[in-house]
Amino acid sequence: MAVLQTEIIKLEANGEEAVGFLARPDDKATYPGLVLIQEWWGIDPHIRSLAQRLAIAGFVVLVPDLYHGKIATEPDDAQKLVMMMYQNVEQAIKEITGALDYLKGLPNVEPKKLGVMGFCVGGFLTYTIASRYADLGAVVPWYGAGYNPTEAEVERVVAPVMAFYGGQDQSIPMEQVQKIESMFKAAGKNITVNVYPDAGHAFNNPDHGMGNEEATADAWPKAVNFLKENLK
Repeated sequence: MAVLQTEIIKLEANGEEAVGFLARPDDKATYPGLVLIQEWWGIDPHIRSLAQRLAIAGFVVLVPDLYHGKIATEPDDAQKLVMMMYQNVEQAIKEITGALDYLKGLPNVEPKKLGVMGFCVGGFLTYTIASRYADLGAVVPWYGAGYNPTEAEVERVVAPVMAFYGGQDQSIPMEQVQKIESMFKAAGKNITVNVYPDAGHAFNNPDHGMGNEEATADAWPKAVNFLKENLK
C-alpha cells in the first residue's frame, strides 16, 4: 500500500482563516491536485477515506472544511448545517477558491490545472465553482442537488465535466439531469452524464445506509480515470 501523508492545513479565504484536510503521497514526486468537496455531513470519516483513496491513486487532495469543525451524524443536524452554509454560499465558494489556490501553489502539484470533485451539496458546489475558477482541468460532480444553471453560468465552464446521478434519487428529478446535460451540450461543452437506474441519492456513501455497491463499482473507477486523463 502506498504511504500517505495527511494533515490539517490553514487556508486563506479573502483574508479570513479556514482549514482543510490534505492527503498526498509521501514522496518527492509531483502529482495532479484535486479539491474534494464534502457532502452535507461535513468532513466525516467517509469523506476522509475518499480523500485518502484518491491520494493512493496519485493525487494531492485537499478537502476544505466548509462547516468549520462541525460534523453531523443525524439527518436533522446535517440539514441545519447545510442550510446555514447555503445562507452564506459565497463564503463557501471563497473557501473552495482558497483551497484551489493553495493546491496550485504547492511545488509538488503539477500540472497547475486542477480537478474538483464533490458529493451532494458538494456536487452543487462543484458545478458552481466550475463557472467561477479558470484553472480547472476536470470537474466531477456526484448527485449535485439544487443545481439549476443559467446559460451564462454554463458558458463560463471551460473544463470537461463527468457527472454521476442515481435514477432513484428523489431529490434530483431526471428531467433536471436531462436539462443540465442538454444545456451543456447546446453550449458546446464537454460533458458526460452517468445515470445508474437502480441507485438512489448518495449511492457512493455506505456509511449512511445509502450505498449501492454495483453503481459505485462502475462509477468510482470512471471518475478516477477521467481525472487522470484530464489532469496531465
